[in-house]
Amino acid sequence: MKHIFFLAGLALLASNCTNDINVEEDNSDELAPVTVRVNSFSVSQEEFSGTRAIEDLSSYTGTKAITLAFYSADGTEVYKATQLKESMPEGKTFGEFSLSLPIGSYTMVVIGRGNADGDVLNLTSPTAAAYTSDHVRETFTATQEVNITNCDAVNLTATLDRVIAKVQVVSTDNRTANVANIRMTFSGGGKDFNPTTGFALTNTGLVNTVQGSEDANSKTTATSYLFLATDEQTVDVTIETLDADGAVLFSKTVQNVSLRRNRLTKLTGAMYTNAGASASSFTLNTDWLDGNEIAF
Repeated sequence: MKHIFFLAGLALLASNCTNDINVEEDNSDELAPVTVRVNSFSVSQEEFSGTRAIEDLSSYTGTKAITLAFYSADGTEVYKATQLKESMPEGKTFGEFSLSLPIGSYTMVVIGRGNADGDVLNLTSPTAAAYTSDHVRETFTATQEVNITNCDAVNLTATLDRVIAKVQVVSTDNRTANVANIRMTFSGGGKDFNPTTGFALTNTGLVNTVQGSEDANSKTTATSYLFLATDEQTVDVTIETLDADGAVLFSKTVQNVSLRRNRLTKLTGAMYTNAGASASSFTLNTDWLDGNEIAF
């Protein structure tokens, strides 16, 4: 799997310790100021759309939110904060966190993701996180064990892995005016995941509905992300077009679609005109170099 890399620098200073975090630790009265910086990184995307290097965090448009959390050995959440790239306070840097931690052992969790209005990601432990809003977004994760034994400087390097599969439904014909939305139903995978492994916590599938193209008489592309139960998983995908009242205008189930983490799978076919004839069969291209393309 290709990676998105970041450098987390932790500056632990021996002075100015404060008691702003209450954690049941033997040394809970000794707090170390901690700075975590997500500075420069590179993104390798050849499975998605070619490879390119990113010089700084703000250059990659796919990461619009970063959540950083620390959990103590007994699972207690000691610290958690989320930064949104579009609403950083003046003078603050996206990807830089300042906090205080008591001396002790922790699991650090970092999640980078896309973000839109209404998105909700609930991170509850190093092994449990879930999108509870409508859509799953492009998601990167890393977990790492951190031991703070004193106030000496500690430098950590971590790697964020893209842990979702990406699916696009691409029409070969133009959208008709009566189509308002495209609905994609997956028989497996899910919206929740284990940040440590990147695998889905539930494998019951999900439904993703996106709006059609603004203009009729144009081809459409509908994109979904989902977490898989294994690195490569076979699912059925049902594609439907809906009118403004939610009535189904066209429906096609493409069976045994191979999805893979960190890979793009395209389902391509007619959805608006002569759909019945064109949807009778499909071919499967198993070449994973640039993605998986299926005609339906």
